Amino acid sequence: MTILADALSPCTETGSVIVTGGANGIGFATARRYAQAGNKVALVDLPGPALDDAVRNIGELGVDCLAVPADVSDFHAAQQYGCQLAERWGKVNVLVNNAGMAQTKTLLELSEEEWDRTIQVNLKGYFNWCKAIVPIMMEQGGGRIVNVSSVGAHTGGGPNAASKIAYVTAKAGILGLTRALARELAPVIQANAVCPGAIDTRMTRGHFTPHREAIEAGIPLRRLGTPEDVAEVIYFLGRAQPSFLTGEIIDVDGGQWIN
Repeated sequence: MTILADALSPCTETGSVIVTGGANGIGFATARRYAQAGNKVALVDLPGPALDDAVRNIGELGVDCLAVPADVSDFHAAQQYGCQLAERWGKVNVLVNNAGMAQTKTLLELSEEEWDRTIQVNLKGYFNWCKAIVPIMMEQGGGRIVNVSSVGAHTGGGPNAASKIAYVTAKAGILGLTRALARELAPVIQANAVCPGAIDTRMTRGHFTPHREAIEAGIPLRRLGTPEDVAEVIYFLGRAQPSFLTGEIIDVDGGQWIN
């Protein structure tokens, strides 16, 4: 496997970051936020024009930006690409597990194959990249993991939720994974998660549009979130110094699900 790259000469970087699902939405906004601060970034996503465009866009900021054309459900691809990134950069400071797929079907509509594929991408993909990158972080003496879950992990998915049972099951699993990582990897590696609420992305827009007024009326901040809203929290969790946070779950939902 060969990593595809399309970027300008790197500026003075403060670290190196891997973002899965980095070609669109929250993943792209997160990668761009890290790049704006001078970090090297690798975008893991399915090969295609969206990934190429994302790398080109971020590369224009003057950082080392790499395309990693891979399906996150592929364990061996994660291992191979993880090694290549470590060799190129010498270290990996932050892993942002974000890649996911929507699944709108209910239990009675869902096939076994659709269930399996959703879990493979939305949960196993996080395991795959943790398995690839954690040994690198342990050897270098530290690192941060930020996992993107969903408020659906708490609620089971509301009536207007963009995705249903298989999706929210995987997202709930991410919270358990995050807490387990925080305990197992401390004090060397910190692991935290964010739970986005109603975020206006390409994946959700078609579903939210018919219900937008009703959804916004139920959010104390009276608007849908943006990918940049979530990216800012992910950036904080990956870069804040000093940090006394691990195993924490932060909802980014405009107050919609205040407990």
